[in-house]
Amino acid sequence: MKKIVLLSIILFVGFACSSAVAKSEIKLETMACEMCAITIEDEISKLKGVVKVEIDEENKTGIFSYRTSVIDLPTIEQAIAKLGYSANDTEADPAAYEALESCCQIGSK
Repeated sequence: MKKIVLLSIILFVGFACSSAVAKSEIKLETMACEMCAITIEDEISKLKGVVKVEIDEENKTGIFSYRTSVIDLPTIEQAIAKLGYSANDTEADPAAYEALESCCQIGSK
């Protein structure tokens, strides 16, 4: 009986730790318009482990909530960079940036 209780506690603690949700702010300095914000929010929301995405267009930041057991911040930053946008210190993929609509490129307004 003690083994069953101990095993149950271990499984519960393990499950609780594996479902921890972190919140991180990412600077999105190359985001230029509402279409950029929508693209980032839509595409990053599709990533496994991402729980919520909140984009602040005015401050060019995003708050990303994610399950730490599934995905980490550098992976989210890389996914944003592959869309053509910088994310914190992760540079935008140059080819993806060039493929963006002209309104989504810095200096095009």
